[in-house]
Amino acid sequence: MQPTIGRIVHYVLSESDADLITRRRAARAAREAVGVETLGNHVEAGQVFPATIVRVWPDTVSLQVALDGPDGAWVTSRTEGTGPGTWAWPPRSQ
Repeated sequence: MQPTIGRIVHYVLSESDADLITRRRAARAAREAVGVETLGNHVEAGQVFPATIVRVWPDTVSLQVALDGPDGAWVTSRTEGTGPGTWAWPPRSQ
């Protein structure tokens, strides 16, 4: 199946994704004087989140990842796969 803009896929967070999200949330919590837990649940490498394809390149896609919280993550140049930092089509349920 060819990726197209607007399709929902599953994205596996990489270590650098999780670190960036955690740092961004901590900085926002400090600015807003709130607990970091109010900005979303803990993230770590290997967790899977839904993502929307926002741009298609010849061999990669850019995604908007929906996190478990009020924020999201923008990831670019990602390939289809099963490991951290990759996306996959959701399995069909019956």
